[in-house]
Amino acid sequence: MKLIQKPHAPTDRKDYVPRYPGFEKLFSIPVHAAPQSARVLWPDSIDELPFGGSSEERLAAAFRSALSNLELVRSEFDVVVVHLPDAWGHALKTDSFNAHDVLKALGAGFGIPTQVINDRAFAFSQTSAASIAWRLAIALYVKAGGTPWKLAPMAGIPEGTAYIGLAYALRKHGEGTHYVTCCSQVFDMDGGGMQFVAFEARDPVLNLSEAKKNPFLSRADMRAVLARSLQIYQGRNGGALPRRLVIHKTTSFRGEEIQGAREATAGIPEFECIEIGSNTAWRGVWMVANPSGPKPTKPDGYPVPRGIVQARSETSCFVWVAGNAPGASTNGAYYQGGKSIPRPIIVTRHAGSGPLDLIAHEALALTKMDWNNDALYDPVPVTIRYSQKLAKTIANVPDLPGSAYPYRLFM
Repeated sequence: MKLIQKPHAPTDRKDYVPRYPGFEKLFSIPVHAAPQSARVLWPDSIDELPFGGSSEERLAAAFRSALSNLELVRSEFDVVVVHLPDAWGHALKTDSFNAHDVLKALGAGFGIPTQVINDRAFAFSQTSAASIAWRLAIALYVKAGGTPWKLAPMAGIPEGTAYIGLAYALRKHGEGTHYVTCCSQVFDMDGGGMQFVAFEARDPVLNLSEAKKNPFLSRADMRAVLARSLQIYQGRNGGALPRRLVIHKTTSFRGEEIQGAREATAGIPEFECIEIGSNTAWRGVWMVANPSGPKPTKPDGYPVPRGIVQARSETSCFVWVAGNAPGASTNGAYYQGGKSIPRPIIVTRHAGSGPLDLIAHEALALTKMDWNNDALYDPVPVTIRYSQKLAKTIANVPDLPGSAYPYRLFM
């Protein structure tokens, strides 16, 4: 933790990582260790934890006990830093247990944000201090309630636009019956909100294989989950509804889902139902002028520039969110990852109107809204990435109460 208080020059990814200035200079607030009363020390071995049961049960009980004790001194800290050593590796992740997700779910129940540190972070801090400091500092700042960056104003996008991402998880209910649980995440253009809604669909899905292929909501469930999400927005905006609502998910929108969305957004002038597909076989090669060759053009030495849009139809387009981003590097060209030919995402509008480049521009911007890493962009918009994160947690911790949670509790 002392690492983030000091400045560091980059030693890896030098063409991308800037000099880390120190936490206080970066965010204009200091960072301090909590007093001794807000610390919990665990033994080296899981077997030494003073709880019964299997290793997984002991670990879950230790999490619950520690968070319960820390809740008594909640005014003494903002974020709990949790060290999960490699020596516990045999119990941290099994077929039926994921320590990270269990910790996050328990923390959400107590309203306590947590930052996990593993032994690998200690090792990398010796060789990649600037990168580790950037990632850890941003994460701690967000989990303490800060907003590190927000969407820039975009031409053509009405002020008062809100974004919702939908994802699904399957919960076991009784013997062999499964329900679709919908995870909605809503925020505004200022980065405000970032709230999750864990919503259990009322209509049961009796066929598990069918549910995996078609995780759709009924008209009533879509109306209910959007109404609940909009209540969160109104709570942050003095009771006002957004002027425009954009809904993202990775599957198509059925007619009854669109009808449910239309009913939930009756008081909103504009709403869009957008499918974001990332699994496509399409690729693209960027061609440049070839004045000295036999052909007028030739393939460039770098991928298609990030932000290129190619229409597929009146309602669908390719968007290269991964690609060459020369402005992000000191070398004049930058391709995150540096390997393979990037594939575009497919953006398809199922409801709404207006130019395709508007929804493509929004999808592109939302790939840079992840507050949980220092990458230039994510493969998909944050509306999709964040809601999938909660869906994964719900799948691993099925007894997580259906409620609204700040995203920072699951980072």
